[in-house]
Amino acid sequence: MPERITPRDLDSAARSELKTLSKENADWVARHLVAAAEALEVDPQLAHRHALSAARRAGRIGVVRETLAITAYATGDFGLALRELRTYRRLTGRDDQLPLMVDSERGVGRADRALELGRSVDRSRLSASVQAALAIAMSGARLDLGQPELALAELEVPQLDPDRAFSYSPALFAAYAEVLEELGRADDAARWRGLADRAEAALEGAQPDFVEVFELEEDEAPIQPTEAGEPALASEPAATLIAADAEAGVELDDVEGDPADAIEPEVAAILEETAGLDESADADGHAGRE
Repeated sequence: MPERITPRDLDSAARSELKTLSKENADWVARHLVAAAEALEVDPQLAHRHALSAARRAGRIGVVRETLAITAYATGDFGLALRELRTYRRLTGRDDQLPLMVDSERGVGRADRALELGRSVDRSRLSASVQAALAIAMSGARLDLGQPELALAELEVPQLDPDRAFSYSPALFAAYAEVLEELGRADDAARWRGLADRAEAALEGAQPDFVEVFELEEDEAPIQPTEAGEPALASEPAATLIAADAEAGVELDDVEGDPADAIEPEVAAILEETAGLDESADADGHAGRE
């Protein structure tokens, strides 16, 4: 653990979730969450170890289980990611990680179930960025099933606006271009790929507290930040949707039953330790402590 990492480096919303723990335990968990955030892009395995360490002491905290799910996904352990996302959803009642759940279902080879899960929630209740990420995941599931026309339809959501760029636009535009390419529409695919590149370049300097709106079709696009809508950038991985348009797969030959139950022994031990703890144990700050 780098000495420079302090508990205050953790996002304030995430820190507030740790208030049920003792101060010493909360600080220890917070530092591991920050370390996981820093390592996620460059060393997913290291990020996953930090998330496991946090889960040992705070197994009933939503942001901890969310981080563990994200790092598991990043390492390709889609079964564990799915199980942890289910737990996160049950603890918090939130659907903000639904796209990652859908993509994890794809990862364990269940594209049909991925589509069913994506249709189980009223999308109008989701934020714009979550709706965009869900469209990408659903489109990927359609491609898994050999349905490119339906994959294109999944991406034709209100967020697919060629005139404006938000934080979710580059990934959404790129996914649309990929499906167009699959359908043999090379010219259209090239146009949307160019829009994805322009949106990504325009968003590089975006401030995290604002939505950056760009007129992508103009040669010189003025920036018009507003406080409405989705943040242009997310500051912590626990609040970040990992891009859900990647092809994914795992070996299932040795797995019996639900692949999401085939988790590593260390995590199984964590779940067993924390499963029977009640809310009073959380208040003492010792939930999941070894």
